Amino acid sequence: MDIFIILLIVAIIFGFRAIRIVPQQNAWVVERLGKYHTALQPGLSFLVPFVDKVAYKHSLKEIPLDVPSQVCITRDNTQLQVDGILYFQVTDPMRASYGSSNYIVAVTQLAQTSLRSVIGKLELDKTFEERDIINAQVVQAIDEAALNWGVKVLRYEIKDLTPPKEILHAMQAQITAEREKRALIAASEGRRQEQINIATGEREAFIARSEGEKQAEINNAQGEAAAILAVAEATAEAIRKIAEAIRQPGGEQAVQLKVAERAVDAYSKVASDATTTLIVPSNMTEVSALIASAMKMVQGTRTPPAPEIR
Repeated sequence: MDIFIILLIVAIIFGFRAIRIVPQQNAWVVERLGKYHTALQPGLSFLVPFVDKVAYKHSLKEIPLDVPSQVCITRDNTQLQVDGILYFQVTDPMRASYGSSNYIVAVTQLAQTSLRSVIGKLELDKTFEERDIINAQVVQAIDEAALNWGVKVLRYEIKDLTPPKEILHAMQAQITAEREKRALIAASEGRRQEQINIATGEREAFIARSEGEKQAEINNAQGEAAAILAVAEATAEAIRKIAEAIRQPGGEQAVQLKVAERAVDAYSKVASDATTTLIVPSNMTEVSALIASAMKMVQGTRTPPAPEIR
């Protein structure tokens, strides 16, 4: 009975040492008699008791690693306090176990030295502008060396860049001056645009006034021309009607009578003026001669001379 109990206890101990359950996203490195044997994958696995042992356990998840803050010197000899965070993942459990005594410390130290090297090639202003380039170069430098450690470096991010206080004050003064400069430029541009708008408005108003005056003068000229034309047409029509009336029977006598009436009226007006000395012709036949001369002029305008035939 005692032997059975002892055997049962030994079987339980062998069972516990032989059966291994590996969690998901984990890899366990097994050594057999002190030598690397295999890497257990997630799930149920069996080992040879007292021969095989789990020497290393690795997580295959992405691991964030804080890189301690350090002082870096830029190309223009400015000190920067820089810290960051590194993301890596174990891809080869065997190399992660035997490639380095402590791959976490190795990756951290390599990240620091690579960061100092990259920042040393840049000037101060570029370090703030080209963070993505710095991150990419650090990842590239670490990833090449980390392959021997069974580690894949995924990315590196700079958390903070802190220059000295004197540099911060100078940068703040530069930013303030730049903002004031932009404000002055904006104000001058506003005044310039205002003056341009005023000049443009005045020019357009002057053009509009000149166009209005021009149109008014054109309208006045057209009105005067139309009036002159109307008067000329009316005068021509009156002359034409008078000429037609003269051609009618008794027309010449009417003209003679009208001329005589005008002559008598003229003598009457002259005689009514007290300041005018009137000399009456001694022979009244001169009046009839004046009327006869007027009639000859009327007849001359009525009947044009016959063209000369050669």
